[in-house]
Amino acid sequence: MYQPLADEIRPTSLEDVVGQRHILGPDGMLRRIVEGGQIPNMIFYGPSGTGKTTVARIIAQRTNRSLRKLNATTAGIADIKRIIDELDTFLTPGGVLLYLDEIQYFNKKQQQSLLEFIEDGRITLIASTTENPYFCVFNAILSRSTVFEFKPVPAAEVERAVIRAADILNARRESPLRFASGVTGRIASACGGDVRKAINAVELLFSAGRDGVVTLDDAAAITQRSAMRYDRDGDDHYDILSALMKSMRGSDPDAALHYLARLLEAGDLIGAARRILCSASEDIGLAYPMAVPIVKACVDSALQLGLPEAKLPLAEAVILLATAPKSNTACMGIDAALADIRAGRTGSIPRELQNVHADGTGFEREQGYKYPHNYPHRWVKQQYLPDELKNARYYEYGDNKTEQAAKRYWDEIKT
Repeated sequence: MYQPLADEIRPTSLEDVVGQRHILGPDGMLRRIVEGGQIPNMIFYGPSGTGKTTVARIIAQRTNRSLRKLNATTAGIADIKRIIDELDTFLTPGGVLLYLDEIQYFNKKQQQSLLEFIEDGRITLIASTTENPYFCVFNAILSRSTVFEFKPVPAAEVERAVIRAADILNARRESPLRFASGVTGRIASACGGDVRKAINAVELLFSAGRDGVVTLDDAAAITQRSAMRYDRDGDDHYDILSALMKSMRGSDPDAALHYLARLLEAGDLIGAARRILCSASEDIGLAYPMAVPIVKACVDSALQLGLPEAKLPLAEAVILLATAPKSNTACMGIDAALADIRAGRTGSIPRELQNVHADGTGFEREQGYKYPHNYPHRWVKQQYLPDELKNARYYEYGDNKTEQAAKRYWDEIKT
């Protein structure tokens, strides 16, 4: 039966695990816990191929507990009950260490079914997830567990695994394959921190390789788009969208183009367009009001063109927003007004502003409404806010050229 090379050469000791030095290094907390021998309930959170399953298996080998494994994508309540039925029998004399992969696919009821046994210690849970556990794991499970974050593995450490995999495969061949200069580095850097993906690439290169040399072109063909981490409903999706908007807000056009490129390479035209439109009003706002129609025109063009040509107007929009002056005064103003509304601070609309059934100029004068266009500079002092909020201030002029010019204009008129 075929066994993937990544599974076959999986490390059996913490020393052989690549990456995760922040938790598995000599002073890493997870390493100290494992070496201490008292294994708590744990949740491993991080991208695929970063060692979560490997570390869970190594931990299981160091305990006197019976290891049981479930994958939440295929397991159900019946599988959990089978494990529970084994408790307190000769099959599990020291209790069960349950490795539950992809716990985010278990619903609340399925997760709750484990709670009693986790609480009394008969089951020690090690769960792994690629999604944020604070969103997808039931609070009662989360409060009884320690969360460890697994990060994408640096390319320099991935390269160690690539070389090891190549050496193992070469030992099985009559005529070893040689990697051209730069090939191992290309594979390691193109996998996006996913060690499994890098080892799979090595295995594919050996499967397709003839006697001789594996070239950089061969490596490029295997690893094309390999570094992309993207899930339209997962953390990576929202992280990239957030990074795009924060880069535009932070006036870094290079970073903004980088995150735009990641979105477009993943085919997420709509997600990119929405954030770009939002940034024009939220972050540039009144410092450069023309950003809104310009960006709207760019987005409309992109949606009409479709990919790949859509990259051109969207790149133009992103650079414009990243290099434009910034103001969030409109955003702050509407947020402050909404806070009053949601807190119940509204009050009655002044009589002068109310609509009347018998609209007419005579009736308006009886209301006391003053028509600004009848006064110099098209302005007259008049109360517009309800009495309860008449002194409220939601908008403060920004320190940019456009808003300061408006401030000077109205300061002169209103004084």
